[in-house]
Amino acid sequence: MATWNLKRAGLISGLALSLFAAGCGSDDSGDGERDSAGEDSKEIELAYVEWDTEVASTHVIGKVLEDLGYDVTLTALDNAIMWEAVANGEADGMVAAWLPNTHAEQYEAYGDQVESLGVNLEGAKIGLVVPEYMDVNSIEDLSDEAGQTITGIEPGAGVVAASEDAVETYDNLDGWSVQTSSSGAMATELGSAINNEEDIIVTGWSPHWKFQAYDLKYLEDPEGVFGDAETIETMVREGLEEDMPEAYTVLDNFQWDTAAMEEVMLEISEGADPKQAAADWVEANQDKVDEWTKDVE
Repeated sequence: MATWNLKRAGLISGLALSLFAAGCGSDDSGDGERDSAGEDSKEIELAYVEWDTEVASTHVIGKVLEDLGYDVTLTALDNAIMWEAVANGEADGMVAAWLPNTHAEQYEAYGDQVESLGVNLEGAKIGLVVPEYMDVNSIEDLSDEAGQTITGIEPGAGVVAASEDAVETYDNLDGWSVQTSSSGAMATELGSAINNEEDIIVTGWSPHWKFQAYDLKYLEDPEGVFGDAETIETMVREGLEEDMPEAYTVLDNFQWDTAAMEEVMLEISEGADPKQAAADWVEANQDKVDEWTKDVE
């Protein structure tokens, strides 16, 4: 495995992205390939886009691999760079591919350069979300709410691009704009608006802890701009199965549901460190973890 943090440090810095690392144990013989004795490497790097869903899932699977003795590095990247990193072998894998809509552009660019291990969560969704108290149920119903502004997340995110398409598609959104920020800033603005019972329209996705914390609803999308329900899938670099068969098997087995993911996300949103929230969930759900690790000798 090439060292992504060093090779792309300048680019990542320019994008103001955060790097997260979690490690335990150490087997200095590994660099992403089998060592001279034919043993599997114990160093693995997982990339993720810094959305609440992917912070939760990546830290959970990272903890599981750590407990199996792997030296795990978790690296937060822009979604396009995340795909590129796995395609180029500069990261070993990710459990953060939203398909078929949100990451459609990235899948088209890099899908034939990565290995898909299939779905790890079903029923994912994106769209425009408002507090339940707002007297609007469809995108077509919007007029001048929230200053004709949709509060978005990071530029380049699929839900932001779809929201920008919605502004162009729906005639009643003429004059509206999508204000990009970050996932955290969006959640902060949402909470503030709800506390004051003000109008707000945000770019939303499920799973997300905000649906446990607040009474929210998706706006209907009669034009189908945001697409149907999605899945979150696992992608790994080519050659991972040969280099790290045990880690490959765990990533291949990894699958959970919305309720489980939102447990971890909610704990993080309430101030827990992502590593600790992941460790708490792993400890409390060993039966599920055993399903992921059952084929590891």
